[in-house]
Parts: sequence; C-alpha cells; structure tokens
Amino acid sequence: MASEVPAVPGSPAWWASRPPAPAYRRGRPPVDAGRIIDMALKLVDEVGVHALTLRMLADALESGTATLYRHFGGKDELLTHVVDRIFGDVRVPPGALDGPSWREAAEAGAEAFYETLRRHPGALSLLVAQVPVGPNGLLNRERTLGLLLSHGFSVGLAARAFTAIGHYVIGFAIQQHGPGAARPEDEAQLRDYYRSLDPAVYPATTAVAEELTSVPLREEFRFGLNLLLDGLEKIRQAESE
Repeated sequence: MASEVPAVPGSPAWWASRPPAPAYRRGRPPVDAGRIIDMALKLVDEVGVHALTLRMLADALESGTATLYRHFGGKDELLTHVVDRIFGDVRVPPGALDGPSWREAAEAGAEAFYETLRRHPGALSLLVAQVPVGPNGLLNRERTLGLLLSHGFSVGLAARAFTAIGHYVIGFAIQQHGPGAARPEDEAQLRDYYRSLDPAVYPATTAVAEELTSVPLREEFRFGLNLLLDGLEKIRQAESE
C-alpha cells in the first residue's frame, strides 16, 4: 500500500488537519506560537520571504531552531501562518459593514485589505502561492460573501464579485508595493522617456505622458475599485429585474 502524500502547507487538506490554534506546543525556553508568527512577519517585512531563515528567526526570538520545530514543521508551514496572520490584521472601521449600502461596505473592506497589504510589502508574494483558507482568511471570506448575499447578490454573482475584488486588491498591491515595485524616481524617468518619444509615432502616449506617471497611488487604487464596484452594481440590478 502506497504511503499517503503529506498535504501541502496552506492547502485546504492541510488546514483541515490542523489543531484549532497554532499555539499548541511549547518549546524550551517557552515561546508562544503567536509570537513566533509575529516575529516572522516582522522579519519578512525587513528582509523578504526568501532571505528569512529559521536560524535568523530563532536568533531574533533569542531561542533555538528546535523550539520553532516544536510548533511548525518547517519554513513553509510557518509562512502559511504568516499569511493567515496578515488576514487577521485586516481591520474594517466599526460599523462600516452595517449600513444600508453594500457598495460603501465593500469599498471599506477593500480599502482596509489594501492598507493591510501595503504595510507588508515583503510578504505580498506569499498571497499568490495558494488560496488563503486559514481561519482568518475564512473569516474575511465569510464576512464579504455574507455582505453580498444579504444585499441581493445571487450566489453566482456573490462568488464572482468576491473573487474579482480580492484579485484586484492583491494584484494592485503586488504591482505597486511588492518587490521590484517602481519608486518615485522611476516614475520621473518613465515620464521623461514618454515625453522623448516621437509624437508622430506615439501621439497618444506623448499626449498623456504626464497623467500616466503622476496619478497618486491612492487615487489610482480608488479609481479602479470604483469602476469594479460600479460594474457589479449594474449586474446586481439587472439580475433583480
């Protein structure tokens, strides 16, 4: 009989086999699992995902790697909890989800999600590897889907709307704040390059060179989000007719 293949950390099967909370084992000296995850996230923000090592983490905690292995099976497991920790950091303003407008609530949720991701640029690459189905990821998903369903979205449209909003926020954050994202000086160079192009060959690009490179990120994010939410509202209304 072939041996069972271990579930990949972060996969639904892996999460389903986890104890209720990650702080289920102690080390010598004792280090709470939550503290380990917090420190790992801090280091990821400072040095990036690939540069983080368990030795580096253990040194930052003034502990040993053996203590880390009493809580986690390895770096992949630890980073899975780091991702879920990020979702646990999403804080929607009190009452923002309780108003009569689904659109305002969805906008507040997307803004809060974006702000959280913006604070952790070093961890953004982790969000593309797997669907976030840890405890905090599930709570965020449940909150958003519940909001949409309670405001007249069909099951199919709610599912698509949730995915579209999530993909927009994560994609925007990765492109604008992830590793290799453009710096202000890069934008200036890009603007100068657009202006230097031959207007006879690139009339449209040279005409909007300033606008292409001068829109503040916050304004750009909100513009795209509003387009998405406006479109979803039109579909919702059409389905209800």
